[in-house]
Amino acid sequence: MASKVYMADMESNSNSESLVKKLSKLFYKAGFHELFDENDLTAVKQHFGEPGNTAFIRPVFTREIVKNIKKEGAKAFLTDANTLYVGQRANSVDHLHTAVANGFSYATIQAPVIIADGLRGKNSRDVEVNLNHFAKIKVGSEILEADALISLAHFKGHELTGFGGTFKNVGMGFGSRAGKQMMHSAVLPEIEEEHCIKCLQCVKYCPEDCITINESESTIDHEICIGCGECVVTCPTDAITIEWESTSEGVEERMVEFFYGIVKDKKDKCAYINFVNNVSPDCDCASWNDRAIVKDIGILASKDPVALEQASLDLVNNEQYAAGILADKKIKPGENKFKYVHPDTDGGIRQIEYAEELALGSRDYELIKI
Repeated sequence: MASKVYMADMESNSNSESLVKKLSKLFYKAGFHELFDENDLTAVKQHFGEPGNTAFIRPVFTREIVKNIKKEGAKAFLTDANTLYVGQRANSVDHLHTAVANGFSYATIQAPVIIADGLRGKNSRDVEVNLNHFAKIKVGSEILEADALISLAHFKGHELTGFGGTFKNVGMGFGSRAGKQMMHSAVLPEIEEEHCIKCLQCVKYCPEDCITINESESTIDHEICIGCGECVVTCPTDAITIEWESTSEGVEERMVEFFYGIVKDKKDKCAYINFVNNVSPDCDCASWNDRAIVKDIGILASKDPVALEQASLDLVNNEQYAAGILADKKIKPGENKFKYVHPDTDGGIRQIEYAEELALGSRDYELIKI
């Protein structure tokens, strides 16, 4: 049977039809209010935006979701995990400053912000998944403590996964810093000798005792290394560099395996919303955003993340492309626009296929406009 995906379009001509009010209608039409028990600690996962980026989900929408969670007797908190790359969200202090600067303060949202993997991205737990790429994954501890989860994802392009939506928001988003390294690359790390200050912090945090640091050498034994990324996120001088994989499908599959592990113990307590607006070519992790590749489409909600991602992708692909980055492309109706924007990717198809293979949902959906 087809999964139900609910959609609010962009049309409004009265206060009762504002996009904020429509978001509340989606919340109840999709049955999200049925997920909560009294006093459930409910994680509201979204990207708080990198400074300089303006495409991320607006705080006014987040506040409406928080209001509805509280109305049902649950307790909401906003959350995300620290980034792997060195930017303004790589530790909790900078991350919280960025969240507040972009409008996600308690005063505006009426909910606290809790960074899921702690001060330096090391507050994580191993979750057993036993899938094709990973036996265990490293996840920010606080999301595992939450009773329920609502994902607010900005649906947009991504240079490595084709597009970023629900699977990226939850899977990549809640991976600890070491977990994000695991997802981004199957390539094992190396130490750049000229930048190593022999502080031994990497040795301290290596779980496999595979790092040798002395006066004559700084090396990682690849016969023992499991690619967990702890050394990468620990090194204070970036002598152990982040490894970025250039292929799409492997990253997409590893990201979905993280998603699987994060939601597996709260499958009946998860809800997913995609904002298919400001569909920028690149991720909100960039400190800028280019013009959208299509016009604003609307907001979609479902308890089935696979159906939600497929419906969002179909709507974007069936839309007329906007001028700008796609202006000189001869795109036929229904063709994957993200494949044109990021030709080294598969346009994000594999993440949806793989999620369905892992029984996370169905690509067969019924789109219901409210």
